[in-house]
Amino acid sequence: MTDTTLLRLAAAGLVALLGALALGPVVIPLMRRLKAGQTIRAEMAASHQAKAGTPTMGGVIFTIPAILATLLFAPRGGDALTRLIIALVLTVGHGLVGFADDYIKVVLKRSLGLRARDKLLAQVALAAVLGYGAVEVLGLGTAVTLPFVNVTVDLGKPLYYALVLIMVWGTASAVNFADGLDGLLGGLSVITFTFYGLFVALAVGQTDMAVLAVALVGGCLGFLYYNRHPARIFMGDVGSFALGGALAAMAVLTRTEFLLVIVGGVYVIEVISVILQVASFRLTGRRIFKMAPLHHHFELLGWSEGQVLRLFWGAALLLTALGWFALPGVLGGR
Repeated sequence: MTDTTLLRLAAAGLVALLGALALGPVVIPLMRRLKAGQTIRAEMAASHQAKAGTPTMGGVIFTIPAILATLLFAPRGGDALTRLIIALVLTVGHGLVGFADDYIKVVLKRSLGLRARDKLLAQVALAAVLGYGAVEVLGLGTAVTLPFVNVTVDLGKPLYYALVLIMVWGTASAVNFADGLDGLLGGLSVITFTFYGLFVALAVGQTDMAVLAVALVGGCLGFLYYNRHPARIFMGDVGSFALGGALAAMAVLTRTEFLLVIVGGVYVIEVISVILQVASFRLTGRRIFKMAPLHHHFELLGWSEGQVLRLFWGAALLLTALGWFALPGVLGGR
């Protein structure tokens, strides 16, 4: 890592951190005035019921500073500007989808939020930007490498575009499901984006993606000051969707599509718990978990929020370590 790269990363992380800390006292009262309070499901643990009315849509606290810091400090030479545009389109685009969903639900008081069809159409369009940009504009090809077995398979354009769509939709959904406890998703994002910034993006020479990742880390750290227990504001879909979009973009642009399944394993487990719960109830009328996503199951077993956070953050650290061991083989297949 050169001194210039180190300065870029440090500056981006610091600006995003300070920006998020500065935005908190502005955004929290604003959301209160808009009456953008969170509704708590009746079946949740008793400790959650006291959180009813806590402002949401707090993802703007970290997304805005992170995007500005990225624009200020990311390099633009060679393919960097194109990658940056694609990644920011995915991040901002998903953030806007989440913002619309939040606004309809908590401000306009329409409980269903943005229609599923409209949300899916927006994600299809964003996936098309990512897939076309990666394959046709950047010339990254359609081959993927499977971690640990280090087998590279060329999917061809139709299958690869389908994979990108699944990644975009699946990652945004999985990250969204992981947002349910004070500080949970913010902490998971710090771990995941640190790995992608420092160990993946820099390893493939993409300082631009590293700057974006570190800016999101700094923004999330600043947001955690307001989102730590007891949370003064929740992230909302505007934040979780933006994080999911950014993560999917980084995985595709760094050619580590299947590595994300390992590094983002906690997100995968969360979404699988929801799928299993829904499938079991529809097929048998019984639930596998006390409540899904999985973090709520542990809460209803009597675990404190702190215990659940330590379990999930610890699992995320172990999975990123596993991803680190798989990384050389994945990068070798590029």
